[in-house]
Amino acid sequence: MTKFLALNISVSDDGFMAGPNQSMEEPLGENGRLLHEWVFATKSFQEKIGGSGGTVGIDNDLIERGFTNIGATIMGRNMFGPIRGDWPDDKWQGWWGPNPVFEHPVFILTHHPRESMNMGNGTIFQFVTEGIEHACQLALLAAKDKDIRVGGGAQTIQQFMELGILDEIHTAQIPIELNSGEALFTNRDLQLKHYRKGDSVISGSVTHQTYIRI
Repeated sequence: MTKFLALNISVSDDGFMAGPNQSMEEPLGENGRLLHEWVFATKSFQEKIGGSGGTVGIDNDLIERGFTNIGATIMGRNMFGPIRGDWPDDKWQGWWGPNPVFEHPVFILTHHPRESMNMGNGTIFQFVTEGIEHACQLALLAAKDKDIRVGGGAQTIQQFMELGILDEIHTAQIPIELNSGEALFTNRDLQLKHYRKGDSVISGSVTHQTYIRI
């Protein structure tokens, strides 16, 4: 049975999953890259970007799980890129270069229509203007019984939590403070009313926490 999963969501000690002032130079906001150093260090991630080496262990297992049995991804427009408002042209193709790591259909929530893009390695970026429910329907068809991964930004994950769509949420708490940016949890009681707290695992300086839909 297909599950909706928000996996490997890095958050700072003060609750932010991205820093302020996203830009071409700082795609994750100011100091946001520090939230993902644990990801970049893993063997699984390095293999995905054509690199070599990398660490194994708990962190690597969790990153590998994020690529396993995933048939579609849904993300917000902020995760796809820094452009706001109407698309000026079709030049922007995401942060991931000519060979995106997804290798499956990706549905991007936006208020501004744009033609789909086939990146040639199985990744097809499709822009959905009809809302989350419609994106879920499209993703279910595309996933073909595999799981669906839900990505950022924070507002996208918040909407999925509040609707109770996510079957599992996995956060990785990083021991830094960003002081501002995009907070994941703004009202835990409300946002997690559909979930119970699952396993908590510490790997190095990273605390991994899961939340399971009731």
